[in-house]
Amino acid sequence: MELINICDLDKIYKGKVPYTALSNINLKVNKGEFVGIMGPSGSGKTTLLNTISTIDTPSSGKVILSGKEPHQLSKEKLALFRRRELGFVHQSFNLLSTLTVKENIILPLTLDGAHPQDMNNKVLAIAKKLDISNILNKYIYEISGGQAQRTAIARAIIHSPKLILADEPTGNLDSKAAEEVMDELSKINNELGTTIMLVTHDAKAASYCDRIIFIKDGRFYNEIYFGDNRKVFYQKILDVLSLLGG
Repeated sequence: MELINICDLDKIYKGKVPYTALSNINLKVNKGEFVGIMGPSGSGKTTLLNTISTIDTPSSGKVILSGKEPHQLSKEKLALFRRRELGFVHQSFNLLSTLTVKENIILPLTLDGAHPQDMNNKVLAIAKKLDISNILNKYIYEISGGQAQRTAIARAIIHSPKLILADEPTGNLDSKAAEEVMDELSKINNELGTTIMLVTHDAKAASYCDRIIFIKDGRFYNEIYFGDNRKVFYQKILDVLSLLGG
């Protein structure tokens, strides 16, 4: 079943010299898919993710999520849509240093006025799943990068979003922590059926996806599917990246 439908999407940044970041992008993503977006720096990867996540507005074309056109919603309805339907994981974690790990995780539920006991039960269940139960009362500066990213993932999934948007989630991590984070995202995708879109430069991280969309100079360049062997898929990703030149 279709979750995302992008039709003829263009994104042009106006200025003294207008800059076309995305041109004629057409893309469909089904519920439960794990889709990677790759391409050289400046190819439009993050712009595509930001347009899907409603941070950026299309210059023309349509982005349909869960049968709705979020860019057409009023400010209040859009804020609610983002809070309820979407989860975000960023390279820089985007956690609040003045809050504990637990307080960071429950933030989306607090904003929605959830019952404290419900919030507590959800946090404990998710912390156990992500192996961060022992750091719930610590502050962000007291934990490792890998633990911070797992905290960010917990915050992204606590309200059961339909779609997780992850922008270079392993970019600030060492290879062991990066692998753990990708294992967790893969588990969330498989066990909860949550749709994930991942922007990454890292072929290893990308090899966890079901398929990869490559873009170059703001345009669709290529697309490859997982098949049944991660090593073969990883090699395919490297082959396309070498053709892309990045």
